[in-house]
Amino acid sequence: MASLNRRRFLGLAALNSAAALGLTSISATTARAATVAPLPEYSPAVVIGTGYGAAVTALRLGEAGVPTVMLEMGQLWNEPGPDGKVFCDMLKPDRRSMWFKKRTEAPLASFLWLDVANHDIDPYAGVLDRVNYGGMSVYVGRGVGGGSLVNGAMAVQPKRSYFEEILPRVNADEMYGKYYPRANAGLGVNHIDEAWFETCKSYQFARVSRKAAQKTGLKTTFVPSVYDFDYLKKEEAGTVERSALASEVIYGNNHGKRSLDKTYLAAALGTGHVTIQTLHEVREIIQQQDGTYTLVVRESDALGNVLSTKHLSTKYLFLGAGSLGSTELLVRARDTGRLPRLSEAVGQGWGTNGNVMLGRANHVWDTTGSLEAGMPALGIDDWDNPTHPVFAEIAPVPAGLETWASLYLAITKNPERGHFTYDAASDSAKLQWSPDQGQPSIDAAKSLFDRINKANSTIYRYDLFGDTRAFENRFTYHPLGGLVLGEATDDYGRVKGYRNLYVMDGSLIPGSTGVNPFVTITALAERNIERVIAEDGVRA
Repeated sequence: MASLNRRRFLGLAALNSAAALGLTSISATTARAATVAPLPEYSPAVVIGTGYGAAVTALRLGEAGVPTVMLEMGQLWNEPGPDGKVFCDMLKPDRRSMWFKKRTEAPLASFLWLDVANHDIDPYAGVLDRVNYGGMSVYVGRGVGGGSLVNGAMAVQPKRSYFEEILPRVNADEMYGKYYPRANAGLGVNHIDEAWFETCKSYQFARVSRKAAQKTGLKTTFVPSVYDFDYLKKEEAGTVERSALASEVIYGNNHGKRSLDKTYLAAALGTGHVTIQTLHEVREIIQQQDGTYTLVVRESDALGNVLSTKHLSTKYLFLGAGSLGSTELLVRARDTGRLPRLSEAVGQGWGTNGNVMLGRANHVWDTTGSLEAGMPALGIDDWDNPTHPVFAEIAPVPAGLETWASLYLAITKNPERGHFTYDAASDSAKLQWSPDQGQPSIDAAKSLFDRINKANSTIYRYDLFGDTRAFENRFTYHPLGGLVLGEATDDYGRVKGYRNLYVMDGSLIPGSTGVNPFVTITALAERNIERVIAEDGVRA
């Protein structure tokens, strides 16, 4: 642990130096030399992406002494803007909020049917992207740290019985006895002070929802988090600058969150063997006759101007660009003939984790409060329901005023799966997902919240999603699948048909985890990279 903490310290120093010097190349070496290191022509290992699976992979490669380059299409979020803050808040978003949009696209599209949630912005390499595929939109993080920069920090493990159902070829004893604990430690997971929870203003909104659930005969559960709850207590006490209590959630968090740039990625940089190249997007993967891989990499600036196209070769290639990014790279490579031996399983098994958002209108005496913590700490657990299993996050509406609204992100057990196809005209992968595939999720959420409304004599909110729908399932925060473990890959993420090509992210999981998925993605990556390093001779 002392060695890991030292690496994190060194890595954080490298990140801070890179930000201060305006570097797009981040490593312990560039931090000391105060120079930009150009993208090399060759690196023994390359990791695409800097999200959960990618960060785990880079740390373990770095610990093994393997020189590793990470390629991140977003930027390093470590330099304050004109307002003195790195990230903007939800109530006053600016160009930092979204990835090359002219207007923000928040999950709550309206309030009292008024379009007050979204604002015009200048196109920029912002921290949150909403990738729109017609009937389904997917939220993803852009920047060093990926989704850890923009999620709600809920570090939840799935019920073991469901884990065994979705990943039957993975040893559950090892996962729950070894890799989940390792992931939780690496991520800095902590737990709320339950006594403080009962009296604080920050979670009055959650206590109101808990009361409604209990009146229905339902149980709630506290959820672990990678937001520092001790910092949150100080926020409410007024002794530190507010962050979770300042509407800083989906567009980044300035203080209390233990995002990957503060944990795994910092430790990876601290090994001295890892370099992160920001604003570098991989467009093509080509295998050479000697078995190495050449990547076609597009370098841009934060305004979207393409600066150059480069080539980087590697022996060991690890995909950690997420369910959308990794899947698109391999679908494109297969269907353009770059990697023709990729299987038909590439692009299959994609799901939304059963996401459905909804709101309830509370009675006037059930006030949620004007101060709502942006990081959820409680969920309604009805996953053991034999007909409609649901785990419902009690989500905030951090508007800074009383809303009398309870908001939920319901995670349901939806067996429907989409798939990706290659579109030559746009040189991109397109998600094939129809609106009726989301109906099982709505049915499950409706079954649960109809019971809650009946028991409490309350109704749904019909004003939150830009029309009159009570349930919003046209977007997901939890994209999973596309390169399913044991199908597109072997049981440890090795891509079938190609040596030294690996997948290490959420695309391995077939569409569902039953809870927020990032701890499972992290733990699975810990398991997979340990086996790969031990068996595949990965070395400098």
